[in-house]
Amino acid sequence: MDVAEWLRSLGLEQYAPAFRDNGIDMRVLPELTPEDLKDLGIGMVGHRRMLLKAIADLRPGPAAAADVSAPQPAAGTAERRQLTVMFCDLVGSTAMAARLDPEELREVIAAYHRCVAAAVRRFDGLVAKYMGDGVLAYFGFPRAHEDDAERAVRTGLEIVEAIRRLEPPAIDRVQVRTNCSRRSTAGSPKASRRRT
Repeated sequence: MDVAEWLRSLGLEQYAPAFRDNGIDMRVLPELTPEDLKDLGIGMVGHRRMLLKAIADLRPGPAAAADVSAPQPAAGTAERRQLTVMFCDLVGSTAMAARLDPEELREVIAAYHRCVAAAVRRFDGLVAKYMGDGVLAYFGFPRAHEDDAERAVRTGLEIVEAIRRLEPPAIDRVQVRTNCSRRSTAGSPKASRRRT
């Protein structure tokens, strides 16, 4: 199936030219963010929500990625997993919002979101949520690694460095603050927080 057919199946075929003109194919589709959809000109919130849900359905879930030959836990038992949570946000975003035009602020936040998403993907993390200028990312879900805490810290350091290289319009400097915390899936703290 190609993107035009996929959009047609959702009843959103009017966006096919925008996807085609921006080089969005089935390989790129699972990587799209809410900001990307806005950049593609999808102005209606309902259409963006429909697309985000359909995109999420394209991603293989943990069950699909699991090896079927691997032994499965017995029914009624739970596996305890470690999860490293990273949160980052822009320093002084409220003051920045007061100084910049809404379009300029949108450009700054979109560039920042792209930097964060690229760094999180590079270290095999998952961007869980965008909250204004805040980004919540998980390491250890859906795929766990022995060094997920280190991956999160390295991601935070890479984000700080990438933000320094950004050249957003109409402002001198953009700074980012990151916070990593390792937790069990039950939510109890397992390691001290680190700030980068």
